[in-house]
Amino acid sequence: MVINRDIFARNCVSMHHKAQSLGAGFRAHVKTHKTAEGTRLQLVTSVGQTDSVVVSTLAEAWGIINSGLTREGTVKDILYGLPVGSNKIADLSALWDEAAKDGGVVRLLVDHPKQIQFLEEFEKIRSEPRRWSVFVKVDRGEKRAGIPTTSQQFKDLLTVLFQSSAVSVHGFYAHGGKAYGSTSLADATSFLSSEAESVNTAARMALEMFSDSPQRNKHTNPFVLSIGSTPTAHAAGENAKIALQEILNGKLELHAGNYPLLDLQQIHTNLVERSDIAQRVRATVISYYPHRGSDGEDEALIDAGALAFSKDTGPSGGYGDVTGLPWQLSRMSQEHGILTRPPNYRDVGAGVPLEVGQQVEIIGQHACLIAAGYPWYYIVEGKDGEEQVVVDVWVPWKGW
Repeated sequence: MVINRDIFARNCVSMHHKAQSLGAGFRAHVKTHKTAEGTRLQLVTSVGQTDSVVVSTLAEAWGIINSGLTREGTVKDILYGLPVGSNKIADLSALWDEAAKDGGVVRLLVDHPKQIQFLEEFEKIRSEPRRWSVFVKVDRGEKRAGIPTTSQQFKDLLTVLFQSSAVSVHGFYAHGGKAYGSTSLADATSFLSSEAESVNTAARMALEMFSDSPQRNKHTNPFVLSIGSTPTAHAAGENAKIALQEILNGKLELHAGNYPLLDLQQIHTNLVERSDIAQRVRATVISYYPHRGSDGEDEALIDAGALAFSKDTGPSGGYGDVTGLPWQLSRMSQEHGILTRPPNYRDVGAGVPLEVGQQVEIIGQHACLIAAGYPWYYIVEGKDGEEQVVVDVWVPWKGW
């Protein structure tokens, strides 16, 4: 896997601009690259900086601690991005202890009363019980995680939260997963508005139910309203700000993670260009089969398969596109893949056949899953089409 650091950094600058234009704070998700170097580029840019991150795994969180990102003050706020499981609390507590040494905090996501019970039971055995800072995960229709504000379960959860001595409500969190189906700025802006509406409604309900509670001062004021995904974050800006003019019951925070690398899925949203994609998989043509295709077209074999690209497909078809050449990764086994001509290749020119031994660079469908398959990434600088030299190697945090 090859990552262009110039493009990666440029994408990070652009995202800070987006958050500023929206009038929101920014929380960077590190799950795509899982590296200290990439995290620094996400958080500190030429136009601004943030010290808040989201992690998907405890390995990422410990990687942030062990790489010195909290010690140097680059990261001060770590959100564990899954509803907290009982089997993770002790490790998260140890993580919080380490982060606190440098003034950092570990926050959690919750979406079920049992999670609060687990935290309360854990704190009972501590000599000095603490309050965990939590976001309530709101489901706005994706049915991945979280609960809808229209449900009785949501109201019941708020009641438990505001009665508990083990938590402090920091805010409300929504992830626009359906926004990956956007094909225009208007689509993505609509999803962004919907996310904002869902967390704003959640905060309003909380304020109405417990504004007079003696426990209210134990919770963040104003609540943080955290919204975003890479497509909806790309839609953030002045126009989106105008669309969010309703009175907010908290302070907006934008979160996103795929944006530094990008992929074919993001191209389909029509919110980014191919020149914005920072990652490639470099493979070698190891065999060639003239006229073997069902339509008599040539096929080629490469030494990269499902473990190099994942098996995620997307609206563009296939598993990846060869850069600069009319070839597509259309079939795969574990360690090898088959390149074929894309359906419209005659419209862009037939090109020349691939040669055995030729190296090709391929943009895959889903950068997060692609990156997960690599023990390290080769980092290059410079423009596409120019000779690029490896200037660094990033080693990602592996495991859970």
